[in-house]
Amino acid sequence: MAFTRATGKHRAPSRLSRKSAHAAGVAALATTGVIGTLASPALAADTDTRALEDTGLNQAVITDTIADRVDAQAEAQEREAEEAAALAQAQAQAEAEAKRKAEARAKAARDAEERAAREAERKRLNSFTLPVAGSYVSTSYGAGGAMWSSGSHTGIDFHAAYGSEVVSVGLGTVVEAGWGGAYGNNVVIRMEDGTYTQYGHLSSVSVSVGQRVMPGQQIGISGSTGNSSGPHLHFEARTSADYGSDIDPVAYLRSHGVNV
Repeated sequence: MAFTRATGKHRAPSRLSRKSAHAAGVAALATTGVIGTLASPALAADTDTRALEDTGLNQAVITDTIADRVDAQAEAQEREAEEAAALAQAQAQAEAEAKRKAEARAKAARDAEERAAREAERKRLNSFTLPVAGSYVSTSYGAGGAMWSSGSHTGIDFHAAYGSEVVSVGLGTVVEAGWGGAYGNNVVIRMEDGTYTQYGHLSSVSVSVGQRVMPGQQIGISGSTGNSSGPHLHFEARTSADYGSDIDPVAYLRSHGVNV
């Protein structure tokens, strides 16, 4: 009679069964915490060999390792992003501050230019000049003679060839422009300081009453109209618009910085 053996009895466990039992045991030890104190050295020493075995524990260890690396990489990338954002913010703030300072410097420069321009204009408006450029006094103030109805010269005569440009000596408003009797064609200007200046014997007048004139602005052309012996400019300075309120024109011009 053939010899028979009961299936499953006295037979060594298969390799797969051993693996399953081993995994289950390790899992149990891990659950109780014992694996941390008892099995860790062996597990660390046998990592290279057992990493090749397809066990649930190895899968868990590999998965945890990959997850840790991913987390570390994510953290590093997050730190890099934060550092890049901080650097970009710092650069933006530096650029904004540089722009602000540049705008402040530009504004300060514009303000300085405007102040300088205003000051230059103020000086120009307050300046005085000769009524005929490059001329000189040919007849002095107070000179006597039969040519003047008052018996003396109430102004000064500037040498001026016929057709020379005659200008206002300073800033003022025209109060008379046209024929002035013995003065011929003349212009009278009320100056900003309240005094008056008169320009006589003009061949033509180029301003009108009420017009505001600047220092050095043309008001007429020299000639020999009225009571005149030849082309020249009769110039008077007065304290009022009335005849007889004349003052020394040379002293008047010199008091305003004009070299006569």
